[in-house]
Amino acid sequence: MEIDKAIIIRDKTRLEQLIERFNSKAQARFYIERSGQDFPLYEQEHEVFYQSLKQVQDTVARWLKYKVLDRALLPTYIFTPADLLIVIGQDGLVANTAKYVNNLPIIGVNPNPQQYDGILLPHTPEKLPSTLQNVLADNYKVKRVTMAEAKLNDGQRLLAFNDFYIGAASHVSSRYTISYDGLVENQSSSGIIISTGAGSTGWLSSVFNMACNLSEQALPDRSMASLTLDWEAEKLVFVVREPFRSKVTQATLGYGLITKDKSLQIESKMPTRGVIFSDGIEADFLHFNAGSKVAISLAREKACLVV
Repeated sequence: MEIDKAIIIRDKTRLEQLIERFNSKAQARFYIERSGQDFPLYEQEHEVFYQSLKQVQDTVARWLKYKVLDRALLPTYIFTPADLLIVIGQDGLVANTAKYVNNLPIIGVNPNPQQYDGILLPHTPEKLPSTLQNVLADNYKVKRVTMAEAKLNDGQRLLAFNDFYIGAASHVSSRYTISYDGLVENQSSSGIIISTGAGSTGWLSSVFNMACNLSEQALPDRSMASLTLDWEAEKLVFVVREPFRSKVTQATLGYGLITKDKSLQIESKMPTRGVIFSDGIEADFLHFNAGSKVAISLAREKACLVV
């Protein structure tokens, strides 16, 4: 289908968030300067972002109608197959957007290359015109990033670009039954992490680093204490954090690969405050309390990142 319009997705700047928190710029300045920080840095960052946003808007307006959409509206906005997504912000905004747009192509624009690494933001406002022309001419490539799906027994569903956390919302023990590849265990742990290839260099890598530090004899070569998957690999990794062995809980089933043929099932034994959240965004979560069961599998959707 032909592209009809562009949706430019953005988030609030840190300055805007401070003003929202303290009700005025003057109050925000007072708080930041009293804490010893440099308030002009927030102002400069804000100004650079809006310069980049205007440049993006001016470029898009040459070819397409467009709408600017705030990150907070992503879960409720209805996208159409004729939409082109342009994300301007930090890497996490691309990850968050991909979960709601059902395979639509995403152009990630880095508004401030001096500040952001931009792993998911390969484009700049200056280069956007040529990128946009290529996309409109259907002469472009995408990286189809594998995402994870969590589906509850009541039908609720959540996607993850990087990873899921499943467990207690606080630092109390997470209690559940885990089933994988014919094995079933009752467990008490600090929760379960399920990682995609895109997330395998993030939270998952920290778990491997912890395992290496605790067991240097078992893993004398630190390079072994990691697992990096290709972003397009049709597999996920799950790791149980700090499983506790007791009379009623086991700690054998602590790691595995989820593929098209192997899913992971978890049944909550937590009376309250059990959660499933994705990509480190605690507001983007499902309740996971006693009586809830979840199946973790490869998502049918892909994140289609224009490269």
